[in-house]
Amino acid sequence: MKALGIILAGGNSSRMGHLSDKRAISAMPVGCSYRAIDFTLSNMTNSHIQTVAVLSQYNARSLNEHLNSSKWWNFGRKQGGLFLFTPTVTADNSWWYRGTADAMWQNIDFLKQRHEPYVVIANGDCVYKMDFNPVLDYHIQKQADITVVCAKLPEGDDVSRFGTVKMDGDGMITEFEEKPMMAHSNIVSTGVYIIRRRKLIELLEQCNEESRYNFVTDILVRYRGMKKIYGYMLESYWSNIASVEAYYHTNMDFLKPEVRKFFFEEPKVYAKAYDLPPAKYNVGSNVKNSLIGSGCIINSQVENSVLFKKVFVGNNSVIRNSIILNGAYIGDNVVVENCIVESNETLLSDTNYIGENEIKVISERNNRFGV
Repeated sequence: MKALGIILAGGNSSRMGHLSDKRAISAMPVGCSYRAIDFTLSNMTNSHIQTVAVLSQYNARSLNEHLNSSKWWNFGRKQGGLFLFTPTVTADNSWWYRGTADAMWQNIDFLKQRHEPYVVIANGDCVYKMDFNPVLDYHIQKQADITVVCAKLPEGDDVSRFGTVKMDGDGMITEFEEKPMMAHSNIVSTGVYIIRRRKLIELLEQCNEESRYNFVTDILVRYRGMKKIYGYMLESYWSNIASVEAYYHTNMDFLKPEVRKFFFEEPKVYAKAYDLPPAKYNVGSNVKNSLIGSGCIINSQVENSVLFKKVFVGNNSVIRNSIILNGAYIGDNVVVENCIVESNETLLSDTNYIGENEIKVISERNNRFGV
């Protein structure tokens, strides 16, 4: 594909609560075996994009460790590769990334040194599968300045978390509202954009001169009437995990056969592999409609739940409608329902954790191994 990829993975969201205290949102575990950024990276490599830059900033250690080798996503080539950019103090600049446009501008030399004519920009906190080649064909056919990949949210979803758009009959975006209080459309931007590399460089330099730092508000919204900005509808599954409720429901979606099949079939979603034994189900275990990660040891009842790697569940316990992150230890006679248990957390024996009116995040810092 004649494009390079940029993944914006540096942001944080207060809607994630304690879940983002020790990791970037893009590094959040998803679907038992993946990190959130794995989906975007896999979409890039499956679309034959050979060069990808990841822009990270907030709580980047976990994400950087996850990306320490490009081989898992097949970017280890003589040409191209996987590049990881964090804010760097130089003689001319000592700022952290002040926004998405500023993050790209601070790495503008990377854009100037490349030869690919187009750039695919994507967020690292979305769960979806997509071939970017038809989007690029659409972009070229429409002679667009910018193409925004859009999705239609189901009724009842919180539209105010996203940028909402309206399009005319030809697909041109006529209205773009960023996180409106009162949304007038349930069609939202997925955070995936295609733009010519030279046009992106021009817009980033202009934004920097005017002290504007956000790609959405300072480019998409500001230039809506001046540039040809088109929308491309994504018809398959898409979810943004940047809130506790969205993160919970996205993981629960993997318990649905149609969603699980969609992500497990070709083309694959690639992830970093760990050499762990398969899950062990001891006498007394009873597991229903759940995903159980490698290295888990189960001694009790698990129902409608997602357990990530190396989770231990003691005797006579009940795990129901919950997400248990990597390395958590669940003692004996423990009840966990409608909860998200933080990684490496220890739930002491004879305790109950039940989320009644909302999803409860259990992060009591009974942490056996540090962060």
